[in-house]
Amino acid sequence: MTKVAVMQTSAKAGAAGEELGRSIVDQLGGPPDALVVFASPDQDHVELLTTLTSACTPGVMIGCSSAGEFTSDASGVGMTCVLALRSDDMQFTATIGHGLRTDRNAAAQAIVAGFQGTTSVEYRYRSALVLTDALAGFADDLIDRITVLTGGVYRFFGGGAGDDARFERTTVFFGTAVSTDAAVALEILSQKPIGVGVSHGWEPGGERFRVTDAAGMHLGSLNAAPAVDAFDAHAEATGQSFDHAAPIPFFLHNVLGVESPEGYRLRVPLAVGDDGGIACAADVPRGATSCIMTTTAESAADAAAAATRAAMSQLEGHPAAGAFLFDCVATRLRLGQQFEAELDAVQKQLGDIPFAGFNTYGQIAQSEGQFNGFHNCTAVVCVIPA
Repeated sequence: MTKVAVMQTSAKAGAAGEELGRSIVDQLGGPPDALVVFASPDQDHVELLTTLTSACTPGVMIGCSSAGEFTSDASGVGMTCVLALRSDDMQFTATIGHGLRTDRNAAAQAIVAGFQGTTSVEYRYRSALVLTDALAGFADDLIDRITVLTGGVYRFFGGGAGDDARFERTTVFFGTAVSTDAAVALEILSQKPIGVGVSHGWEPGGERFRVTDAAGMHLGSLNAAPAVDAFDAHAEATGQSFDHAAPIPFFLHNVLGVESPEGYRLRVPLAVGDDGGIACAADVPRGATSCIMTTTAESAADAAAAATRAAMSQLEGHPAAGAFLFDCVATRLRLGQQFEAELDAVQKQLGDIPFAGFNTYGQIAQSEGQFNGFHNCTAVVCVIPA
């Protein structure tokens, strides 16, 4: 049986850790086997994590900085929220890999080296929550490497750490240690299936383009012309204002979709370069077919609900104990107060099951029959069985 406790606080540092730690032990009836923490970048993370560890002595603990936090009960910025697990039929292992910018193969190997399910057949289902320093980049490549190293038998979900849309410094937590240029993972081995659902609700809004020049997160050209030309033409055709010096208001409503066998994977544009290239929030593959995508507030809520239903349907009749939700900071910025409708849509599908999550700099989902890898503006839901 697995028990899940979800809670949040607006208290700071040590006070937050003490409050959350006491509540976790009270709700679970003892220390958690695993604890996941999403904390505002304005927190003193070391003090928070140290106090939290002392207050509830988790078996393992990971987490990251965030760009907006939410649970079943509250949402906003400046908070700390946690999801704690106590289980007699799951096994949890925490791992970390450093050096994402310089040696992702070594980072992936370090993460996977600690996984117990790669050598044991005791547990039927293998999953891992992965949180990465998004500003280090190359998250797509990291997930691909972890997938290869684990032989494709794990389901991965999670997201990129945030810093309230400042794009200055994002961190991950491994126990009480706070790191940049790193990724952490919580391996979950279970006798019951864990559900992972993915959906984004965006549709093509114009013509298709070939990515003729791209390097990492820099999109150089579409159809051999500066990438910004395609966005200029789209803005003119749709009657939208597009200021190259302040492009975010336009980009939040007009993201890039990259075609894949499973559908469109989204990339959020962030800035226009002097050469007409565009900086994106995640890697854009050279040679891919792409288009500019559009959506509505209703579509975002519908997509989150669809992701939740998909995750719930994978539990094979087992009741749910709790859930994680990851969605993009761009979605929250675009929707404003309407982002609450997305959270309400998730809760409606979950019923009285609690959830916790944060607004990410990219979402991770690697699961059979669904979109793969690293995404933007996409709802990822993971449901934990009781």
